[in-house]
Amino acid sequence: MINIERKTAETEINLELNLYGEGKYELDTGIGFFNHMLELMAKHGFMDLKLSVNGDLDVDEHHTVEDTGIVIGQAIKRELGDCKGISRYGNLLLPMDESLIMVAIDLSGRPYYEDDLVFTRTEVGEFHVELMEEFFRSLTNNAEFNLHFKMLNGGNNHHLIEACFKGFGRALDQAIRPDNRLKGKALSTKGSLNEEGRH
Repeated sequence: MINIERKTAETEINLELNLYGEGKYELDTGIGFFNHMLELMAKHGFMDLKLSVNGDLDVDEHHTVEDTGIVIGQAIKRELGDCKGISRYGNLLLPMDESLIMVAIDLSGRPYYEDDLVFTRTEVGEFHVELMEEFFRSLTNNAEFNLHFKMLNGGNNHHLIEACFKGFGRALDQAIRPDNRLKGKALSTKGSLNEEGRH
């Protein structure tokens, strides 16, 4: 279990994260739709997530969402450490009714985020759809891995975002699974996925 507290002039965040959990969650970001997406991520990724965020929502939702991504990314990096003995890659196709998303993760030690999502409205509930990219970009920058979302079919914007959060949870769960064939080593020709030996 990783515990992180982050306090700035814009947000105050308390986080507990266990990537190898049961999909339990207890969270409050102050943004209803964002809460729901994080619940889905935790449940479908079998991670235990306890999260409390007090952000400057009187300004807008940006800082709350971005800083939540930062803290979750930091917690993932801290829990995985040198990534030795784990599968490293995770990918799947996830349907959500008419929406279909491909998700791919590489726990490479290199931060990179890419998506080709197309939204047909600016908000879902009180959540601005552009904040989905802010969340996952902040998360990947701080966790230091590659994440791609490919939209194979769009449709309802709620369904599209939901497919991404569920798919991320599932793909991450794949990537962090132990692989006994690695015998405790990193899946890399350089033998390391840390700062000194990425490949």
